[in-house]
Amino acid sequence: MSRIATPALDTATGATAEVYAQIRKAAGSVPNTYAAIGAHGPAALKAVLAAEGVLASGSLDKQDRETIKLLVSAVAGCDYCVAAHSLLGKMTGLSQDALKHIRAGEPTGDAKRDALIRFVKLLAGTSGTIAAEEFAAIKGAGYTDAQIVDISLAIALTGFTNVFNRINDTAIDFPAVD
Repeated sequence: MSRIATPALDTATGATAEVYAQIRKAAGSVPNTYAAIGAHGPAALKAVLAAEGVLASGSLDKQDRETIKLLVSAVAGCDYCVAAHSLLGKMTGLSQDALKHIRAGEPTGDAKRDALIRFVKLLAGTSGTIAAEEFAAIKGAGYTDAQIVDISLAIALTGFTNVFNRINDTAIDFPAVD
C-alpha cells in the first residue's frame, strides 16, 4: 500500500484530469507512480512528462534510455522503477539476459552498451565526479557530447521517480522482477 493517498483516477478534475488523459492517450493507462504524483503535483507531473518528451526526441535510442533508467533504479534500490524499466526495456528488444546484467551493473557482451553501463554506474555512485579517463572511455565507445547531455537528463529524471517512489512506497503495477 502506498503511503500517499491517491484518489481514484476517475475522480480527478482540472489539471490532474488533463494530465491523466494525456497519459492514458499515450500509454493506455496511468501507472501508479504518475497517479500519485499527478494527484498532488500535476505541474510536477507535467514537467516530468515534458522532460521525458525531450529525452525521447533526443540522441539516445530507446534501449540506451531504458538501460540508463534500469541501472539507475537498481543502484537506487527502487523496486517500482526496476519493475517498470525491466518491462519497458523488454519492450525495446533488450533480452531477459541483458536486463538481468543491466540490473546487476554487469557487462552484457555488447561493447557499447557495456561502456554505457560502466559510465552510468560510475555516475550514479559518484554524483558525476569522474576521472578524465572515464570521460574518454565513454567518448571512445562512440557516445557523443549530445548523448552525454541526454545520459545526464535520463539519470536526473530517473532520480526523481526513484526518490518519489521510495518515499511513497508506491504499489508496483508492473510485472515483478526476479
